[in-house]
Amino acid sequence: MTESMTHPGGQTGQVPDALGRFGPFGGRYVPETLVAALDQLQAEYRSAVEDPLFHATLDELLRDFVGRPSPLYHAKRLSEHCGGAQIWLKREDVNHTGAHKINNTLGQALLTLRMGKQRVIAETGAGQHGVATATACAHFGLPCVVYMGEEDVRRQAPNVFNMKLMGAEVRPVTTGSRTLRDAINEAMRDWMSSVETTHYILGSVVGPHPFPMIVRDFQAVIGREARQQCLARLGRLPNSVVACVGGGSNAAGMFSAFIADGQVELVGVEAGGRSAKPGDHSASLTFGSPGVLHGSFSYVMQDEDGQTGQVHSLSAGLDYPGVGPEHSFWKDTGRVQYLPCGDEAALEAFDLVARNEGILSALETAHALAQAIQLAASRPKDQIILVCLSGRGDKDAAEIARLRQTAM
Repeated sequence: MTESMTHPGGQTGQVPDALGRFGPFGGRYVPETLVAALDQLQAEYRSAVEDPLFHATLDELLRDFVGRPSPLYHAKRLSEHCGGAQIWLKREDVNHTGAHKINNTLGQALLTLRMGKQRVIAETGAGQHGVATATACAHFGLPCVVYMGEEDVRRQAPNVFNMKLMGAEVRPVTTGSRTLRDAINEAMRDWMSSVETTHYILGSVVGPHPFPMIVRDFQAVIGREARQQCLARLGRLPNSVVACVGGGSNAAGMFSAFIADGQVELVGVEAGGRSAKPGDHSASLTFGSPGVLHGSFSYVMQDEDGQTGQVHSLSAGLDYPGVGPEHSFWKDTGRVQYLPCGDEAALEAFDLVARNEGILSALETAHALAQAIQLAASRPKDQIILVCLSGRGDKDAAEIARLRQTAM
């Protein structure tokens, strides 16, 4: 059995508690319709945690289907360009489906089968979670519906095509901002009307308990591997670990293994967008305030009346007005530092990594890379900065070309 799943949250410093709280954050704020389904999910997850066959099945899938462990890669030319600390990349982009999302969808698909549910729904922003859910459902023979904001359908067309190829039905959401938060709204509505037969494979460490815990635990494989790889290859832990944060699943998975290592600096990078003005960014931890969104109490972008605010990011996966409750807990305790990165800085980092390393990162990841590049330039050469390269960027190529054509 893996350590984090045998003892859920054991390396994070916060379990959560029996009510699904990370300090004051988390919990459940849902209609009565969903309470029984969430209780069932929690009970089934606890049962799975104690089941050696569940662990063996998931470990085999992660190894033979996903291709884990993902590599630890020294970005030598990028480090030389920065002239300071050494940048290492945890290559989640080389996983099957091209991102970290598959780690969670396979685990939750197994839970779906254990619960006897016959149908899966999901939300997606950048499309990576949608593709990963469609992949898991195709593998297990489960019908799949993916809700996706109409704006994200436009800017992530390759992933929409891939989901359909694997048999998923993609339902464009035309309400609100037509992005990730609206896709979650529609998925929640579907779940409430079909809860007896449907499992909602939520894609990030957001939503009502037990989702933030479950998704973190399935993504904790990233941090466990990275920590072991650093000790084996470098003989030490990194000085800093950097990951992008939208809802925050790749960052939670990466940070969880290092939370107890006080000497390791942890940096989460949010979407700073066009400016610090409301509606121009998606930096909930930097500019938001505590509130309730999608069934959980966490930092949220909201107005004085508590209404969820408009957000923006050129990255569809970071274009979300909230964040996972455990990230809110880590912010308030000071264990993790959260910083915004603007659209232009992310695009510059995308170019720099492509030209120096031959790697096209996802636009989400480019935000983390921008911060890592800035850190590396200011640190001595004997320091190590580890970045979670959460996904690949071929999905973003057409949107980047459009943005540059528009700017000309």
